[in-house]
Amino acid sequence: MNAKLNIARLAILWLGFAFLYTPIALVVIYSFNASRLVTLWGGWSLHWYGALFANTELMTSAATSLEAALLSGAIATVLGTLAATALARFGRFHGRSLFFAMLSAPLVLPEVIMGLSLLLLFVALDIERGFITLVIAHTTLSLGFVTITVLARLRDFDPALEEAAADLGAGPVRAFVQVVLPLIAPSVAAGFLLAVTLSLDDLILASFTTGPGTTTLPMRIYSAVRLGVSPQINAISTLLIMFVAVSLGLALAMRRQR
Repeated sequence: MNAKLNIARLAILWLGFAFLYTPIALVVIYSFNASRLVTLWGGWSLHWYGALFANTELMTSAATSLEAALLSGAIATVLGTLAATALARFGRFHGRSLFFAMLSAPLVLPEVIMGLSLLLLFVALDIERGFITLVIAHTTLSLGFVTITVLARLRDFDPALEEAAADLGAGPVRAFVQVVLPLIAPSVAAGFLLAVTLSLDDLILASFTTGPGTTTLPMRIYSAVRLGVSPQINAISTLLIMFVAVSLGLALAMRRQR
């Protein structure tokens, strides 16, 4: 009876995996399709990868997305690490609950609402939408994720190490930089990679906060798919899947380090 139950559980598990990952596997496989028609298999080929790198519009959008992801990820990592330090080190200060709630809001708030709110803010402040507003939006989105990731590590951090550095004459800033930061570096790096991944994957916030001169890769792909799926879209999607998978794998590996 237990053997049959285990077999049924494994079957359900593999059916769930197949349901989730078969479409992704098909995108990867058809990116090597020699045929111009995405539904007709014409043999294995790398032709569409070469055509992809010759596509100026897609390459420009990819560069824009990568620049925005790296810049917003760096800003979110710095601000998130400082916010996590404040939450872990300063105890029950006045306004702590509100501060934590504001940091956690992007984790649960629908991106449509966030995008509309940021759009209204930029219009009210008469800020022209473009690359800067995109970076601000993605920093807002990923700041909470970085804070939670670093805060989880700081809560397990032994404060005696920092106190020992203070006893040896190190000031608060020097003790944090030379003692605390190296020990929480895996969590900080994991938060950065997670922020970069969230930025690269975003479509909704970018649609609200970018202008005509700034088009991200997800926006370009969405616009192209509406007119029909090109084999180049399969190729760029495969590269994006690989990049996100590697980034998430590194983030998980770093987060598990102690």
